[in-house]
Amino acid sequence: MYLEISNPTTYSAGLYIRLSKEDDNEGQSQSVANQLSLLNDFVQQRGLVVYDTYIDDGWSGTSFERPGFQRLLADIEAGQVNMVITKDLSRLGRDYILTGHYMERYFPEKQVRYISLLDGIDTGVENAANEITPFRAILNDMYAKDISKKISSVKHDQQRKGLFVGGKPLYGYKMSPTEKNHIVIDEAVAPIVRRIFKLALTGMSCRQIAMQLNKEEIPTPARYANLPLQHNSPYSGRWSSERISDMLQNETYIGNMVQGRSRKVSYKSKKCVRQPKSEWIIVPETHEAIVDKAVFDKVQLLLAQRKNTRSRSYDFLLKGLIFCQECGYPLAVINRKTARGEDCLYFICRTYQRFTHSGVCTSHCVKEERVTAAVLERMTAVCAPYLQTASLLPQAQKALACYAQHSQPQQELSLLQAQLQRLRTAMDKIYWDYLSGVLEEQDFNRIYARAKAERSAVEQRVAACQACLCAAEQQDPAQELTNGFLATLSSNKELLCSLVERVELTADKQILIHFRFVQPEERP
Repeated sequence: MYLEISNPTTYSAGLYIRLSKEDDNEGQSQSVANQLSLLNDFVQQRGLVVYDTYIDDGWSGTSFERPGFQRLLADIEAGQVNMVITKDLSRLGRDYILTGHYMERYFPEKQVRYISLLDGIDTGVENAANEITPFRAILNDMYAKDISKKISSVKHDQQRKGLFVGGKPLYGYKMSPTEKNHIVIDEAVAPIVRRIFKLALTGMSCRQIAMQLNKEEIPTPARYANLPLQHNSPYSGRWSSERISDMLQNETYIGNMVQGRSRKVSYKSKKCVRQPKSEWIIVPETHEAIVDKAVFDKVQLLLAQRKNTRSRSYDFLLKGLIFCQECGYPLAVINRKTARGEDCLYFICRTYQRFTHSGVCTSHCVKEERVTAAVLERMTAVCAPYLQTASLLPQAQKALACYAQHSQPQQELSLLQAQLQRLRTAMDKIYWDYLSGVLEEQDFNRIYARAKAERSAVEQRVAACQACLCAAEQQDPAQELTNGFLATLSSNKELLCSLVERVELTADKQILIHFRFVQPEERP
């Protein structure tokens, strides 16, 4: 350490110390006490004034969201610290991209001098050590990556042996007080788990079970474990049908250790992605079961039967555009019979539907056709000044002339009708494949939706060709096309999405329409 400070009185130093669990395995050389002693000796020998010492004990160098480091940055922003000193570059961080950001951009912009003692790095002077700093950062990053791989390998080996290596055991279990990496039944909440399975056996749906638990104000697994809520929404802190469904299908409750359901996208990121069930690590009979296997198997049969009897989805013009004004979530539609026995669609709030007895939101129950009619009426009124027949006629005449020059309507109509027939035959086959079990429901919905969209496009082209042929026999074909365009405004989903950004339904059933453009009365 031959770093010299020519003007120590001009600096207010911040001593930064970091120690992770991996670093601790290397022995006392990386300990907090050792780093602190080394840094204090340096500043005392050179007469530097220390503003504060910042310590992150047990924090990985791949993340910069460390409390001590964030406090250091806050003091830099406040102008209290203009020199940062660490034992070596790896103490600052092991992510070479972010380390380079602070070294090459942040510290110079804030006029902060950075010193790494063992590496000989000093951004206040020109030296050879500064030139190879990027390479040191890359080596530190590679070390972190290698350590991450080794830790992952050890954890996977433990998982394959049936040992629990997660952070929090599944709801209904707790860590064994006597045996490491082993879980035991948590008798405080195990009766709730058994009751959930019992309710499922009676035929109650996952949504109904969740509503019952919310009504009784039973704490959710997250609240019971005192975990922080990730999102502040009407669903936070409440039982949901998804949570119940996941519990009812989890083999951990019959004594099988289920792990590896998700994994981190990178050793630098905390984000996890769910894994397909084929990649889960399941080890049978590793701990005491909360639910009898016969009960568990019966529940699986009930869940499988319910999947095959899902209620149909309904298509309506405002799909994807209408939301609840109170909670902000999209409105769903339900089908109810009128007094005459006719089907009638109603909008209803999803939040209210899931948590009816919790008072989170209101039903917003109103006829779909009434809301759609009001939106179309308003849209037509807004578009009326721009859709005068006189202004559309020249465009229609030009389109007809161009079409007559570059196409043969009768021949194209024959080809389109043949294509339409092939699509209808294919859709029939897809539907029968779905009914016979050849196609999964997810694949059926995707393929059928694509075929339906293609059929709709061909039908529109067929209609255009037929209109053109009819127009050729009439005195004013352009006038007919113009009138036809104006007549289809109320059912044109593409035009609706182009004009309307969002439709909101208030608690008192008022309709709020948000257009994608500034309306004439709103212009200054």
